[in-house]
Amino acid sequence: MRGPLEGIRVLDFTWALAGPFATMQLADLGAEVVKVEHPGTHEKERGFGPYYEGISTFFFSPNRGKKGIAIDLKTEEGRALVRRLARAADVVTENFRPGTMDRLGLGYEDLRKENRRLVYAALSGFGQTGPYSGLPAVDAVAQAMGGTMSLNGYRDGPPLRVGVSIGDMVGGLYLALGILAALRAREVTGEGQLLDVALMEAQMALCENAIVRHSAFGEHPTRQGSRHPLLAPFGPFETKDGWIVIANVKEWELFCALLGRDDLAVDERFVTNRGRLEHVDELEEELTRTLRERTTDEWFAVLEGSNCCSVGKVNTIADLFDDPHVAARGMLVDIPLPYGLPGTLKLPNSPIHLSKTPPVVGRPMPEHGGDTDEVLSTWAGLGAEEIARLRQAGVVK
Repeated sequence: MRGPLEGIRVLDFTWALAGPFATMQLADLGAEVVKVEHPGTHEKERGFGPYYEGISTFFFSPNRGKKGIAIDLKTEEGRALVRRLARAADVVTENFRPGTMDRLGLGYEDLRKENRRLVYAALSGFGQTGPYSGLPAVDAVAQAMGGTMSLNGYRDGPPLRVGVSIGDMVGGLYLALGILAALRAREVTGEGQLLDVALMEAQMALCENAIVRHSAFGEHPTRQGSRHPLLAPFGPFETKDGWIVIANVKEWELFCALLGRDDLAVDERFVTNRGRLEHVDELEEELTRTLRERTTDEWFAVLEGSNCCSVGKVNTIADLFDDPHVAARGMLVDIPLPYGLPGTLKLPNSPIHLSKTPPVVGRPMPEHGGDTDEVLSTWAGLGAEEIARLRQAGVVK
């Protein structure tokens, strides 16, 4: 099998990052994902820069492994074509503002008439219902409205957006998870269903510990930098040449001995975890002074095998390209450029390691409309003359 989802067909109307990140997971796992775009789109308008060999790197990354078809949804023939393709699809995905596909006659109720087994997956900022449903949302808005931004940053500083687009990508992961659940349910019921995932709610799901603390104790969790509300020490500490994360210290005396700081093991302020939390500023000052004496690699070698704490190097993105563990796990893969361009770009591999049906990552992003003929032929049964007529009329590219 070419991945565990081989044989699953996905008609993908998603754009930007959240939706394409979701359907990329399905493509990595072997689904045939056909990305639907507008015929008039120019290559450089398919995503933000920077551009590599004229290709949007923003578009390239989350659209690997997909096929590309271009259909003008503003034409009746184009909409009829989508309805015909939906009959052959297992999944339809879209992340337009709620109501957009309904106005085109391509919403869930419309397409389920064509195919009752269809899983229709809709991703939006705030969901298909509710007072915010008509509002647009981008990653930063999702992080803000869902609560995660209020927890990120330092106590005396402003709320901070997480440096990776978790507002988009976590929503995309929940969409992919929901699609898999709906496909499994279809095996039992014989019918598809509507999947409604909101970026805001995906962020709320990440705040589960903060939410339960507020519910149980009336706490108002807020920003603490990299500190943990219940454990100390916890977080990144500066070394001679970089940073190292120390967390979950289980054996305080051994930890202090490995650092050459036996004095801290008997310091009344730091003997218990409660004491370390109450004197966290002084504790971090002492640890930082010591950790600055040696390099990150030296401290990692000292601590990583001791089992007295959890420890990790703060890798830069460049460090990941040279990390032996990353290499051993094959977590960076070369993806060829489309349009016959020479060379490759490295992307993260799928982190899903299946022993019998592993993901297959290595195919490029789709060329704009590059698979229109193949998809219309195999999915819709159209002949070459009919496809040529549609192309001549501007309905497809």
